[in-house]
Amino acid sequence: MGALVVGADPLFTVISRIEEMPWVPGCHVNDHQMRLFMRLRQTHGIPAAAAKAGFSTATGYRIAGDPVLPSQRGTVRERRRPDPLAAMFDSEIVPLLKAAPGLRAVAVFEEMRRRYPDLDPGIRRTMERRIRAWRAVYGPEQEVIFRQLHEPGRLGLSDFTDMGDLGVLIAGQNLEHRLYHFRLIWSGFEHAHVILGGESYVALAEGLQNALWALGGAPAEHRSDSLSAAFRNLDAQARVDLTTRYDTLCQHYGMAPTRNNRGVAHENGGIESAHGHLKAAVRDALLLRGARDFDDLAAYRRFIDEIVAAKNRRNAARIDAERAALQPLPDRRTSDYEEIIVTVTSTSSFTLKKVFYTVPSRLIGHRLRVRLYDDRLDLFIGGTHLMTLPRGRPKGNGVHGHVADYRHVIHSLRRKPMALLKLVYRDQLFPRAAYARTFEQLVEALPERTACQIMVELLSLAHERACEAELAELLNAGIAANRLPDMAALRQRFAPDPASLPEITVQLVPLSAYDALLVGDAA
Repeated sequence: MGALVVGADPLFTVISRIEEMPWVPGCHVNDHQMRLFMRLRQTHGIPAAAAKAGFSTATGYRIAGDPVLPSQRGTVRERRRPDPLAAMFDSEIVPLLKAAPGLRAVAVFEEMRRRYPDLDPGIRRTMERRIRAWRAVYGPEQEVIFRQLHEPGRLGLSDFTDMGDLGVLIAGQNLEHRLYHFRLIWSGFEHAHVILGGESYVALAEGLQNALWALGGAPAEHRSDSLSAAFRNLDAQARVDLTTRYDTLCQHYGMAPTRNNRGVAHENGGIESAHGHLKAAVRDALLLRGARDFDDLAAYRRFIDEIVAAKNRRNAARIDAERAALQPLPDRRTSDYEEIIVTVTSTSSFTLKKVFYTVPSRLIGHRLRVRLYDDRLDLFIGGTHLMTLPRGRPKGNGVHGHVADYRHVIHSLRRKPMALLKLVYRDQLFPRAAYARTFEQLVEALPERTACQIMVELLSLAHERACEAELAELLNAGIAANRLPDMAALRQRFAPDPASLPEITVQLVPLSAYDALLVGDAA
């Protein structure tokens, strides 16, 4: 709408500004707007005059029927409709709000619906607004969040976030895991590490040190949550030991260790909010990838590293600026494992944290030093490293887990094949699904002793001829054709081929040739 062109009346000098003012619902009409409307009514219709005056058409028709200035009205205009909460708000709703200050408005609404079945469902929003207004005047004081001024190089934050709801698969198996998440509060540098178990000191130490060495420096202060998950199921002495190890870890890097109060998430808000952004980025990347299945854990970890690296590239300038304010790293990393002494029993195994592990039988009776990491175990006898085992996890309801390797016990199992039938960890002993399915097929078709003997021979063949994967493919083909394994044919298939062995001719040097060496030495 264009501005009216009239004489020098000062009332109309502001029309062009009034026209651009938006109509704000809920605002009362003032005397100035009403005078302007009545003046415009002389040359314009009610809709146009109302729009130019800055209120609705309905208000314009009401004012046209009752042209009294708001300041001259004796009483405040009353409600147009009866108050649907008049009979219950002060008498029933307010006592509920006083008795339970944390009660949600929707719960109050449901309670009123229970007491008054005929209550109109459409008044829910009205009740919520009324309760909100009541609490603004009579409600309890709320906790205040104090925004902090952060300095570069001062504070780094650590926390864990559950990733189980993303449905990530490793070789077709669901991966229950968490992410250890580190973040510098000033520059936004992030680091994430895949954790297979729960929150623990080992996971924190490994993830934190990976982050610091990737960053190239350490902040002055490190803040984590209260480590309540890591403390769970620990006695008092173990809790003190865990606290001491965490303090020692921070001291090694020159960081002051701090923790936020238990149950107060906003104290770690600098990383809690970043959890949501990181999980959203991972979820989007999985959708763009078109598949949630990865060949192995290393491939999934590379996938996470690429996502975090892309986030850091966006903050590269601030990260480079903060690096200059970080403390230098020490000469080496400190321990990020838990060391435990175990004894290998006559079952060629040991049990650690409710998980059963097999080892070679030559270690029976020996005491081993185990370095327990989040995803693996390193075994030592004295100062000699023996092997690395994947770390297992106990099942729910107190059921122990099993990490078994058929290579460790196959030589004894060949002498006692019937032990396979009722073996506690039999399902974990089979290296691939094809072997377990073949054993089920053998038990259904043959006597138990014969089935166990053939199965043990299959495992022995896979071990001795190093053909575990190729043999599994042949077993799958036999299962599909409903055909039992032919051990004679398999032995011939995987036996060494004499024609493929090279002929090696060794020419012996005559002994007289060594005389030249003696002569040269005498000279």
